Amino acid sequence: MAFKLGRAKQPIARGGMIDRKLSFRTDKASIPGNEVIRKNLSDGILGEANMDGSIFISDKIQPGSKEENQVLLHEMRHATDMKLGKLAYSDDAVYYDGITYPRETINGKDMIKVDGKWKEAGDDFPWEKTANI
Repeated sequence: MAFKLGRAKQPIARGGMIDRKLSFRTDKASIPGNEVIRKNLSDGILGEANMDGSIFISDKIQPGSKEENQVLLHEMRHATDMKLGKLAYSDDAVYYDGITYPRETINGKDMIKVDGKWKEAGDDFPWEKTANI
């Protein structure tokens, strides 16, 4: 009995050069295993890594720019930490390296308690120090 593979397009190399490539997405801001979604984010927020593995990137960032690449690298670090179980968050807390940091909205601002002090989100938090490249 014969076995046929079919006629699906696949990468073809001739003389060491790839003649045809597989293409799954047209958006260059894609990361295998992590969906990248362009979205209108709050002022001052360029990207967000989500617990489901997806990444939001501000629609104000120029596609293909150096800034886009830096934001994606930064958010991928967070996504990796989440997959490894080092970082997690809920509406009430951020969990990083076995420590729980409470979260609250105070006077309309997202605040996180670090070292006994409430700080506005976006400050220099322990999980942000490791994500800066």
